[in-house]
Amino acid sequence: DLNKAEDNRRPPNPYLESNPRLSAKIDGSHFRYINGSLFERNLDPATFNRRMRDELLDCLNFDWGQISPAVFGSMFQGVMDKDQRREIGAHYTSEENILKLINPLFMDELRKEFDSIKKQAKTKKSKALATFQNKLASLKFLDPACGCGNFLIVAYRELRRLELEVVKTMLGDKHGYLHGTGITGNLKVNVDQFYGIEIEEWPCQIARTGMWLMDHLMNLEATEIFERYEYRLPLKQGATIVYANAHRIDWEELVPKSELSYILGNPPFIGYSYQSQEQKEDVLLTCLDEKGKPIKNVGKIDYVVAWYYKASQYIQGTQIRVAFVSTNSITQGEQVATVWKPLFDMFGIHIDFAYRTFKWSNEAKGKAAVHCVIIGFSTVEGIEKVIYDDVSAKASAMNINPYLVDALNVFIENRKKPICAVPEMMAGGKPTEGGNLIMSKKERNALVKVEPNAKKYVRRYYMGDDFINDIERYCLWLVNCPPNELKQMPLVLERVERVRQMRLNSKKLATQAKAKTPMLFDEIRKITGKHYVVVPKVSSERRQYVPIGFLSADNIPGDKLFVVCNMGLYGFGILVSAVHMAWMRAVCGRLGIGYSYSNTIVYNNFPWPNVTDKQKADIEKLAQDILDARALFPKSSFADLYDPLTMPRELLRAHQALDRAVVKLYGFAKGITEPEIVAELMTRYQRLVAKQ
Repeated sequence: DLNKAEDNRRPPNPYLESNPRLSAKIDGSHFRYINGSLFERNLDPATFNRRMRDELLDCLNFDWGQISPAVFGSMFQGVMDKDQRREIGAHYTSEENILKLINPLFMDELRKEFDSIKKQAKTKKSKALATFQNKLASLKFLDPACGCGNFLIVAYRELRRLELEVVKTMLGDKHGYLHGTGITGNLKVNVDQFYGIEIEEWPCQIARTGMWLMDHLMNLEATEIFERYEYRLPLKQGATIVYANAHRIDWEELVPKSELSYILGNPPFIGYSYQSQEQKEDVLLTCLDEKGKPIKNVGKIDYVVAWYYKASQYIQGTQIRVAFVSTNSITQGEQVATVWKPLFDMFGIHIDFAYRTFKWSNEAKGKAAVHCVIIGFSTVEGIEKVIYDDVSAKASAMNINPYLVDALNVFIENRKKPICAVPEMMAGGKPTEGGNLIMSKKERNALVKVEPNAKKYVRRYYMGDDFINDIERYCLWLVNCPPNELKQMPLVLERVERVRQMRLNSKKLATQAKAKTPMLFDEIRKITGKHYVVVPKVSSERRQYVPIGFLSADNIPGDKLFVVCNMGLYGFGILVSAVHMAWMRAVCGRLGIGYSYSNTIVYNNFPWPNVTDKQKADIEKLAQDILDARALFPKSSFADLYDPLTMPRELLRAHQALDRAVVKLYGFAKGITEPEIVAELMTRYQRLVAKQ
């Protein structure tokens, strides 16, 4: 029974094993003693068919030493079905993205400290190196949503490699430091410095095993460096990975916060619409205000927010620093004020570093099509703040606000009326008609052919997609249709009856009430003036400019368009400018990865410039130039015109001329970047709020 072997049994020397003459003397008593509870759970023998047996033998012949243990997490994800991954929010992170987090969280600082020590005088260096190595061995890490342990595994690898560099520097050319027994006793960083919480049982097992595998690989690296066989057998120490719901346990019982150094990880990405009942309860239990009640709008936040609240509460009165990979939804739209204002006000946290939105990537098949941010935060003072746009582009910041902009902490909340003196923006009408009042071009033609009297009650109808892609759709607009005329159109009347039945069968009382007026849209918007400005609610993130335009008053806007009546060329020019687009990209919500424009968040909070009559006229001329450039391509849709691959040169130049004029109108510096524009606008927004 190997588990009963003595702890001091030494494994054979590999150099002896490689010598056939000497290796013949080695018997089974030299077999390595593992222990460490690695095999404490008995599993029933697997039933193999021939193909499985052959594949297992192929695996045994493969050199697994070249494979990172972090890959096992993505392998585990690969055998999960899509629905299961969505249910638990499983998104296993690539090593590339893990390094994006752990480097600014702690590795960059540790490497900088090590480089500083190496420059010291020889008499001071030795003591400083020993102190630094002890520091590395004292650091403790917690991943409260560890999955298969990828973050812990990679963090441990980087810490071990740094320690190896420290020991190499200590040794110099004097291998006598090894005391002739191998250097394992002088390597102090170990797996027991790492802690994790995971809600699924099997990932816990994978995480524990993965940490031991990484420890073994690091010992092999030490063997190559110091030319001595390094081992840590039997396994006496291991990472502490608990199988539990992170929101239902006390983190201090796992690791006292007085001992912890860093919290890191990739909590689940689950929007509020997809959360299970248990997950919704987790959010309600965790995201509490000063009075111990759930925060305002708690039912509209992402599941990942619960980890921010739990961590912020845990780190109070400590030097612990935290960093999470998160869905970018928590830095956009309505969630920003809901999530971050209580965190800042109650816990006094600040953002230390941030990666702005980047596209997700990992090693797993069927990987998540999401866009993420990385946010590092703490209550520690004096930390240099850094914003990353990608791996190579970073910039120091005075302050990083929740929109991940170097600007004051502002929280842009829903506003019913514009903060500046501009026309109101409203959503288009809501049909709620079950496909009976809305028609395709073919359906419209068929109807008016049989019932010509219906023609005067048919209007061109636009939702956002119709407007962008120039899709012809129509609607029955019976607002002013006398009852006697309606009765003379039996096909139209049939459609109206189907609307009535559909509304009566609705579970919503408000919709049932609208069954009394089935010939009308559920919600009707009053359009004034000959033309009105329209803004699609949703637009592709690929476009530099959201397609914004004019429609004549005889066109009917649906509820996927925003409408501004009585707005002329000047207002249109400001809305299509790069300044407004920068604001929109920073504060709007997202639908998937596309922009989700909002009148209450984007438009109503937008700081408009002060303008003279001369300046207004200049903007109007440049705005007209954009309309003229569009008119050069009458058969091209907005999707064609604003695709970055097909945007006409004439239109691009017209936009660029307008952009320069609007930047100048605001008094911004020539060549100002988009983040700088947003920072300036947020400062102006804060002044406007203060005046109210």
